[in-house]
Amino acid sequence: MAPLRQVPFLRAIVRPNAAPIETAESQMAIYGTKVRARISDHFKLAGCKYPPDHLTMVVIKDTKELMVYGAAEDKKYKYICTYPVLGASGVLGPKLREGDYQVPEGLYELTLEPNTPYHLALRLNYPNQMDRARALADGRDNPGSDILIHGNIGSVGCMAMGDPASEDLFVMAYDTKTKPLPLIIAPVDWRDGKVAPKDDLAPLWLPALYDEIKTELVKLPLRDPKNKRIIYVP
Repeated sequence: MAPLRQVPFLRAIVRPNAAPIETAESQMAIYGTKVRARISDHFKLAGCKYPPDHLTMVVIKDTKELMVYGAAEDKKYKYICTYPVLGASGVLGPKLREGDYQVPEGLYELTLEPNTPYHLALRLNYPNQMDRARALADGRDNPGSDILIHGNIGSVGCMAMGDPASEDLFVMAYDTKTKPLPLIIAPVDWRDGKVAPKDDLAPLWLPALYDEIKTELVKLPLRDPKNKRIIYVP
């Protein structure tokens, strides 16, 4: 499998002495009204109220897509739309250590990150408990950190969505009733019958991780191939 697109080195971190210090509320005061106006129709077309009670995001690494799913209180998820991932580094496979340029794979939670040099962002809880346990078992002492879904078009280890998409995702996350938001990052979309490439050097625990990801991914509906509602961001 060919590597995902390489991009210049950019780290989505909070820089010291950055001014002004923004809050989620101050960012919503700037972007909330205009973003709600442009995303509400996507939820309406999907038959899902806005704001939703539940929101799940799915990143598929081989196609460089982020899919959004919404649900009411009954947790019957509906496919809302897809955003292209404009910048991501590394190849298919999990993140193992700081500086390996890999986007993680697994089941994560998202929280709001209003302070980043790359417009707006959502922060992953990477490394999560399982990431740390696997690193400990492997003898890896630095699995990396600071992974975001953010604006701009380039990043290393994060997912750069472009500024308009980062606004959409931030506002959706802010407005959603149930938090934190689930995030699934998969190498391929197994629901489409794809198979992740084999790697003889992959960690022994990788098949179990992929089983965990598949279990959650198949709970979400497939999008209509004739109406994928892909939002192309300039």
